[in-house]
Amino acid sequence: MEKNVIELNKKVERRSFLKKLAVFALAPLTVRILAQDEKFKKVKKWILDNGYVPSDHKWGMGIDISKCIGCGRCADACKNENNVPRDPFFFRTWVERYRIFENGDIKVDSPNGSIDGFENIPAKEKILRSFFVPKICNHCENPPCVQVCPVGATFKSEDGVVLVDSDYCVGCRYCIQACPYGARFLHPVKHTAEKCTFCYQRIVNDKLPACVEVCPTQARIFGELNKKASPLVRFLRMNKIGVLKPSLNTEPKVYYANLDMEVK
Repeated sequence: MEKNVIELNKKVERRSFLKKLAVFALAPLTVRILAQDEKFKKVKKWILDNGYVPSDHKWGMGIDISKCIGCGRCADACKNENNVPRDPFFFRTWVERYRIFENGDIKVDSPNGSIDGFENIPAKEKILRSFFVPKICNHCENPPCVQVCPVGATFKSEDGVVLVDSDYCVGCRYCIQACPYGARFLHPVKHTAEKCTFCYQRIVNDKLPACVEVCPTQARIFGELNKKASPLVRFLRMNKIGVLKPSLNTEPKVYYANLDMEVK
């Protein structure tokens, strides 16, 4: 009898210990979820004051690689619009040049994000094909950056745009490491994470992102994913579409037409 009581007490103590352990383990997750809820409230108040209802929208971007000429106007306009540092390694959007040679080599470059153009250096090997690929935050449906942020500073708004609240960001760089597209950087002055926001300050006021507005060849298409008349929906319907790194199941909302299989 006494042995049974002792074993029962041990089971109760073990169960109590496991409950406490679970509470401690889930505490950071709970804090992060609560923090994200606060961000939603903050963003919602700001955009509702402007007459914008995020639940009415679901934004995405299309990029036609065959139309991109590598002029760099998009990267320059982005820096001007969003006060991105002018240093040659801070970009919210940039353009890469791919050159594929006859011997199988692939060279990718993006001098100053393409703002200064691309130098035409004669190559020893014959070039089979060459093209430009604009890069940007993919505003994933399943964003890894949101999952790893310990304070909820990175979050996904109801309209599908992934945002960063610099008031909460502690500059831990977890999100920068987690992003599989290399689309984030740490601001050298504010020491907080930054990235493309689809020029959120513009789209809530019914304007196009700066990079889309200045593109001379209309290589970038911005619009709604949940409205049949949207130019983006037409773009998706009329082209063979691909996304970057589809095997990661992040479900990007940046869609490429004429995407070469060599693009990473």
